Amino acid sequence: MEQGLLAKYISVAMAATLKFFAGPVAGFALGLNWIETAVCSVAGMMCTVLVVSYVGGKLKSLIGSRRKKPVRRFSRTSRMAVRIWLRFGIVGIAFLTPLLFTPPGGSVLALAFRVPKPQVITWMLISGTIWGLLFSFLIHKLAFLQAMFA
Repeated sequence: MEQGLLAKYISVAMAATLKFFAGPVAGFALGLNWIETAVCSVAGMMCTVLVVSYVGGKLKSLIGSRRKKPVRRFSRTSRMAVRIWLRFGIVGIAFLTPLLFTPPGGSVLALAFRVPKPQVITWMLISGTIWGLLFSFLIHKLAFLQAMFA
């Protein structure tokens, strides 16, 4: 594999670590095909999910010890997340992570509801794969989207 292609793959994965939709957009902009884009986007999201799942507890306690003001418990976002959790559980949180919560946010949210890590990882992988394939295909194949992002 040439270095330029590897750099493109890493760029798409890095874009998807914080905002999932950025991965497919970056893949299109870098000239990757839609399958490569989807795979790299899912890889980026899953890197974030794994890091948050296994380092998140330590990070939470570190941030909590340095925080000056207490965290607001009832924000508009937290209420929405609780409604989704009560209706759909981890499947709903995972399904909406690429759309609403971002990979780090969805992972933290799932862990806050005390979902076991293997379930978080499994459902995030399923959700990321579905959304990655869908977003990548749409961005690469639909003409009006190509004109918008080109």
